Amino acid sequence: MHEVPCRSALVEDVHPEEPDAVAVRPVRRREERRLLPAGTAPRRPHVDHHRRAPQLAERVPEVGERELGQCGWVRGEPRGRRRGVRAARRREQGPAGERETETAERHGPHGRTDGVEDVRTKEPRARGLTLESPIGAIDRQLAARRVGLRTKGPPASEVLADQGIGTVRDLLHHYPRRYIDRSQVSRIGELKIGTYATVIARVKRVTKRQTRRRQSMVTITLYDGSGYLDLTFFNQPWMGSMYKEGFEVAVSGIAQLYRGRLQLANQEIELLKGDDQDLVHTGRITPIHRASEGITTRTIRELVWRALARLGPIPDPMPEDLISAEALPPFDRAIRDIHFPGSQPELAAAIERLKFDELFVLELGLAFRKHRVERAEIGVAHEPGGPLLERLDRTLPFEPTDAQRRATEQIDAAMARPRPMNVLLQGDVGSGKTLVAVHAALVAIGSGHQAAIMAPTEVLAGQHFRQVEALLGGSGAVRYLELASGASADPAQGSLLDPGPEADDEPRVTYALLTAAVTGKDRARILDGIAAGGVDLVVGTHALIQEGVVFADLSLAVIDEQHRFGVHQRMALKGKGASPDVLIMTATPIPRTLALTYYGDLDVVVLDEMPKGRQPIRTLIARTQPQRQAAYELVRAEVEAGRQAFVVCAAIDETNRNQVRAAEGEAQRLATDVFPDLSVQVLHGKLRPAEKERVMDGFRSGRTHLLISTTVIEVGVDVPNATVMLVENAERFGLAQLHQLRGRIGRGAHPSTCVLFDESEEGNLEARARLEAMVRTTDGFELADEDLRLRGEGTLFDVKQSGLPDLKLARLADDLDLVKRARARAFAAIDRDPELAGEQGLLAELRSRFEGSIDWLFHP
Repeated sequence: MHEVPCRSALVEDVHPEEPDAVAVRPVRRREERRLLPAGTAPRRPHVDHHRRAPQLAERVPEVGERELGQCGWVRGEPRGRRRGVRAARRREQGPAGERETETAERHGPHGRTDGVEDVRTKEPRARGLTLESPIGAIDRQLAARRVGLRTKGPPASEVLADQGIGTVRDLLHHYPRRYIDRSQVSRIGELKIGTYATVIARVKRVTKRQTRRRQSMVTITLYDGSGYLDLTFFNQPWMGSMYKEGFEVAVSGIAQLYRGRLQLANQEIELLKGDDQDLVHTGRITPIHRASEGITTRTIRELVWRALARLGPIPDPMPEDLISAEALPPFDRAIRDIHFPGSQPELAAAIERLKFDELFVLELGLAFRKHRVERAEIGVAHEPGGPLLERLDRTLPFEPTDAQRRATEQIDAAMARPRPMNVLLQGDVGSGKTLVAVHAALVAIGSGHQAAIMAPTEVLAGQHFRQVEALLGGSGAVRYLELASGASADPAQGSLLDPGPEADDEPRVTYALLTAAVTGKDRARILDGIAAGGVDLVVGTHALIQEGVVFADLSLAVIDEQHRFGVHQRMALKGKGASPDVLIMTATPIPRTLALTYYGDLDVVVLDEMPKGRQPIRTLIARTQPQRQAAYELVRAEVEAGRQAFVVCAAIDETNRNQVRAAEGEAQRLATDVFPDLSVQVLHGKLRPAEKERVMDGFRSGRTHLLISTTVIEVGVDVPNATVMLVENAERFGLAQLHQLRGRIGRGAHPSTCVLFDESEEGNLEARARLEAMVRTTDGFELADEDLRLRGEGTLFDVKQSGLPDLKLARLADDLDLVKRARARAFAAIDRDPELAGEQGLLAELRSRFEGSIDWLFHP
């Protein structure tokens, strides 16, 4: 409100999305001392600062106009009521002396109110608003604001509620996604092509036209005194009405040239109010909150501003000694500074404090759960060593790596403890995880119990079964079905399953494969053997714990390629055995920060060394037709040399909507047009199990030269004779998946080559960065960190289904040091007070943050 004495009626400056202008009546000089400062004054004259006198909001007062120098009045209200309202306001303002002093401090020349109450530095006053108050309690009129030019949408409070923002607390934790700092904006004339920049300028002109395809195109030309800049919007005709000539805007994007004119690509535009007195939006480091259809970032900013102005000091959820030890600012200061910072250092300190809070509570939950699981569950104290392991070491056809020996020693120590083991074994593709898993299984079997190895697919389960057979065959292990059917190996055949006469008195290990392909009598025999304890080691899919399989005494479950073995699967495992040890294996290396956070309740064992004899893999990118033809020639040359090749497609058939090369169509094209003289087969997930096995047997035996497949071969396929892999539409795969696929070659004695066909647009920088990383390194751990940096933890791993809260500020790719600090403090706090009995505030924060996953947190 402008307090210019005895002026004619004014119209409040409004945002174009709020077209309902409101008249402002003239102000008498004797009323100046009762005016509120602009930062706390209501935007409409009929709602006072304390939301009192609601009867004034029933109708817009009629404003009388007089000649300049005379006084105005408001018609339509009884004179007595006006006197009563003025008296109430005088009582609220306090003694006259204080009112005059405050007025003198805040009012500038000519009665203007240029000062704005600073919600960061001024001690806030409690005004009936709490963190649990609904959004509508902040400002009913603002919360009811609707967006739309012709048709108004739902109220702002409803739009926020749909996003999970229903209370003041939720709103304050809806942090800005970026900021506009007037000290860091660029001049249009100084923009460099290809760089990201923020510009503040005024709209010079707006043009509308239709393209040849009859699409609407709006071009907004900006000018800041140093040059002109175009913003182009397709199929958004309303943009021409929202941004009119003379409006000031802040816009961010990538500077580009189009037909000789400067443009901003991928632009984000924010309308700045023309009145520089509105310091909520201008004249500061302005926050840009994430908005959505139905609400603008401006409305969210105003709601946050008014909420902070009305809130009293916000209690700190963290212990005072913890915050002091970490040299972090108080929570109240941080939450105010992150929304409306006074400087870049203040903003940095606020972000660090709130990131620490997120990570500390996450680690506290992990430590809390880990302690409860270890205390509540009684596991099996296994006895490492024994004749089974001695025999395995004696009959291995290769020398284990130092990393494998370290891993088995760590797992032996974990299995010897009486509490359940929960270990994440991660190693790069081909690092020898299966040997470590078989070692752990023999520890369980040698202690008188059963073990199970579970894989996500039947292909991988079959691969594990063959590897188990190869590792245990020389030590006297035997298939259970051979014993159950009364069959025995023929010594004259020299079978690997023949234990030899010297092993007759030693215990035999029995093993079996149980998948959907095992049916009829064989399936019944295996199920009976598992229930009776006759089967020592079962290899199958994750369905082993869901299909009514009854174990006699399961003490170890090895789960392969399951990034997080969820709480429901853990509960199912408890039904198979008392509290079995769990060994989770993954060939998708997990970034260090994820291992310390989302996998923080697991003990991590790493295989960081490759077996001797693994050949390096060369990786190439093909983007042109000549490069594609060269890749085909490479395949033909390798096949003529007696070797084989993979071709990986992103889809099964041509019905996919993404227009990617599909496995069935590509197989037909290659077999007919490119390699008519070679044997070509197709493998994908929709084939029946028996058909999958037939195709894989043909490729393993060498009868098939070229295998066209979907990502069903991503894990578990081991064909040492395959030396070439072509990946169609490689731009559509993530780094972890590409690394897994590439790991299917390079397993034999010959050098291998992986060719990535890239059909992405030039502007798809993220896809091209992924492929360049694949060319740069074959180190899975380095690629995992790069994938986390490019894609973020929310998409890289299934965080939302992990039972853990989301991180709103912290980025695991950038905050490793902060993760380590938070983890050390959190685990130390649980060591001191495992139940947090003396830290009820922390316990309440823990329950609040883990609200959607209480079962995961409080139940093992």
